[in-house]
Amino acid sequence: MSSGTPPMHPIRTPAALAEAGLARRADAEAVAERFAISITPTMQALIEQPDDPIGRQFVPHVDELKTANYETDDPIADVALSPVKGIVHRYPDRALLKPLLACPVYCRYCFRREQVGPDGGVLTEDELQAAYAWLRAHPAIREVVLSGGDPLMLSPRRLGAILQALEAIPHVELLRIHSRVPLADPPRLTEALAATMDTEKPLWLVIHANHAREFTPAGVAALRRVQRHGVPVLAQSVLLRGVNDSPEALEALTRAMLAARVKPYYLHQLDAAPGTWRFRVPIEEGRRLVASLRGRVTGLAWPTYVLDIPGGHGKVPIGPTYLEADAVRDPWGGRHAL
Repeated sequence: MSSGTPPMHPIRTPAALAEAGLARRADAEAVAERFAISITPTMQALIEQPDDPIGRQFVPHVDELKTANYETDDPIADVALSPVKGIVHRYPDRALLKPLLACPVYCRYCFRREQVGPDGGVLTEDELQAAYAWLRAHPAIREVVLSGGDPLMLSPRRLGAILQALEAIPHVELLRIHSRVPLADPPRLTEALAATMDTEKPLWLVIHANHAREFTPAGVAALRRVQRHGVPVLAQSVLLRGVNDSPEALEALTRAMLAARVKPYYLHQLDAAPGTWRFRVPIEEGRRLVASLRGRVTGLAWPTYVLDIPGGHGKVPIGPTYLEADAVRDPWGGRHAL
């Protein structure tokens, strides 16, 4: 496997996977007929075995071709909630804008795995203008989340133009970018790209990381390029079997986040996309894992454990509670003197 020194080129084909010793070519070819493959040099350098916590996230496996009876192509109803191309509207006060569908890496558990891929799915200028027009016509929208795909795959010029257009919409108060790029492909996050996030209206960067080893020195340096522009950074993760499904792994992950000046935000219950069943951790086990962090780490390190309700009904917190079965009693007995 990898020596730890980043290779020169990303892996995007079954032949390259086989040459790197990460998968049988025939198996990879079978998976590649349906799902995209890409592993950046930074992530490849971290893979010690194909099924280790890093390899498991990115190396294709033939089990992806088996679909469980509860899995669906669009588990959180992105398509049903898309009023115009590139927009997803799930909550009253915010909307998602997907300017492209390309990613630096293709996660084997991705809930949009039927949509994303190397062809990019980039919105045309006319499609972008239609998306802006829809946002302008809906004054209840206060926040726009750039997602995809990965918005930081765009050039500084193109990303900057999109952010400027969104800032010009009077009722949009808050911008957000969701990205794997800072840790998965740090060289892509140049100073020029970081500078585009120095907007007049508040902008938050939300990165995706599932294991402490993803916080490489290069990745942390890329985050600092953004943070120096005053951009706050949050992190979201997915609870994944074989990746972060132990108290020790979750503790190390949240500590790595805080060490990089990143606030843990969400820990997602896995969405039921096709062929992702091998990553599934039952909710009750997830609750126990999250509860195990209590007392082990500072409250700053606690993410909110959430489930995106299938069918597009939105996220709900499903974390452990501490007022069940008289585990914690109300010291005032529910009676309050005025």
